[in-house]
Amino acid sequence: MTTALSPLEAEHPLRAGLHTERSAPPCALVIFGASGDLTRRKLVPAIYSLARAQKLAPSFSIVGVSNSPWNNDEFRRQMQQGVTEFRGGAPDADTWDDFARRMHYLNGNFEDPALYRQLAGVLAGLPGIGGNILFYLATPPSQFAVIVGQLGRAGLDDQGDGNPPSPASQGGDDAAAQDGGDAAADGPAPDAAPPQGWRRIIIEKPFGRDLDSAQRLNQDLHRVFREDQIYRIDHYLGKETVRNILIFRFANGIFEPIWNRRYVDQVQITVAESIGIEQRGRYYEEAGALRDMIQNHLMQVLATVTMEAPVRFAAGPVRDEKVKLIRSIKPLAPGNDPRLLARVAVRGQYGPGFVNGKPVQGYREEAGVARDSQRETFAALRLEIENWRWAGVPFYLRSGKRLPKRVSEVAIHFRRPPVLMFQDLATDGIDPNVLAIRIQPDEGISLRFEAKIPGTDMRLRSVNMDFNYGSSFGEPQPEAYETLLLDAMLGDGMLFSRYDMVEAAWALTTPLLQYWESTSVADFPNYPAGTWGPQTADDFIEQSGREWRRP
Repeated sequence: MTTALSPLEAEHPLRAGLHTERSAPPCALVIFGASGDLTRRKLVPAIYSLARAQKLAPSFSIVGVSNSPWNNDEFRRQMQQGVTEFRGGAPDADTWDDFARRMHYLNGNFEDPALYRQLAGVLAGLPGIGGNILFYLATPPSQFAVIVGQLGRAGLDDQGDGNPPSPASQGGDDAAAQDGGDAAADGPAPDAAPPQGWRRIIIEKPFGRDLDSAQRLNQDLHRVFREDQIYRIDHYLGKETVRNILIFRFANGIFEPIWNRRYVDQVQITVAESIGIEQRGRYYEEAGALRDMIQNHLMQVLATVTMEAPVRFAAGPVRDEKVKLIRSIKPLAPGNDPRLLARVAVRGQYGPGFVNGKPVQGYREEAGVARDSQRETFAALRLEIENWRWAGVPFYLRSGKRLPKRVSEVAIHFRRPPVLMFQDLATDGIDPNVLAIRIQPDEGISLRFEAKIPGTDMRLRSVNMDFNYGSSFGEPQPEAYETLLLDAMLGDGMLFSRYDMVEAAWALTTPLLQYWESTSVADFPNYPAGTWGPQTADDFIEQSGREWRRP
């Protein structure tokens, strides 16, 4: 029995008049790497939340594929534990029973063609999905090309629309979703084929390690899938406050006239984490802060904050403007002169210290990390956008591990006003207005401005005007994966990275990656855990007469 979920009994006044929420068409979700941590922590809890909110079709099914020796019952048990642990409590019994009946599992080797014939048989036996299939590669990047190639050889990429895979240069943008129970655990005969509907594939980051590897990955994908079938997921773009940036900018007439070099002095984008690498030493030794955070998450946020207005609020126009913006960023080392990189980038590595009053070990003492590691856990960049809107405005990006607290924000610092008239009132000068967009935690927006302190004297003080998501709309925000999975089922690629966007970001950062990996830093580790990074980062920004904002 499926439990009907009632809406909020008391409609929040700020939600009155909003459009009816979207729901996914009938489809199946095939998760490669289904026994992994991402599936248990993020994917299945997100899908269950969508089911609870009645945003999935009654025939929606999940097929997990992995090399763990599980069966259907074990897969369902593991996923129920994940929902209980990471969604904040045990799932509703009736809803879970209906949800679990539509979960299936296949055990096999990703390189074995027989696995994909078996998968085709299971999919053919799922009633009511209309041949609509969403593949999700929750696997190490080394498996991407293997799985994609096998899907192509098994014919599981075919949408039946007569359009073969096209080169990236011809890849269209985001076909609309097409609308199209229980199935036996083993499905029909292994060589059966599911009916033709839409076929899409989600790829987890990292999308390559540098420009060359990203281009090779895109070539592998485009040999089998068209660009409009490919959804490169970056969970940061699914966060509610990141999605709201475009609305904040373009749906409010008061901001666009001042969103430019005439009024903005600088922009700082900070993604700070208080945690260390959390048993991911081997991964982080290959990645580092620049690859792990700045090349993708922060670059996407930067593009969203600074892009020009799209002609329509749709995937194609929005992503076109983001690509144009990234391509407008001045190269970090003009003329390929590596000596110039030191002027625009700083790296750091945390040593032993204290976080939240507790002692923590340094990066080189973490499991899986070399004792003389040169991998950066902190990175800061100064970027310049060479277009008419932003020429001359510095953009400072920083991200690091083992900083004092977990916080992500965008801070737009406006220019100081001419203050001659206030020189007798504000001896220390007037603080510039700052618009801070808090991505996490305490999601919201605040504006700092000057005000007179009550009293007979004329005294000034900075005050804040705050908007908070939690208190303004009266309901919890969806997890990023809920939004992104639903968008992929609906064929909406706005929040996903396009191939040219990925390659443009790698083209910008690859010279810096190569320089850092070919040179060593004598003073690593150069900042204690629990501080805001190395002293060189403060010196780096203070050269321009500015300082880092403390979020």
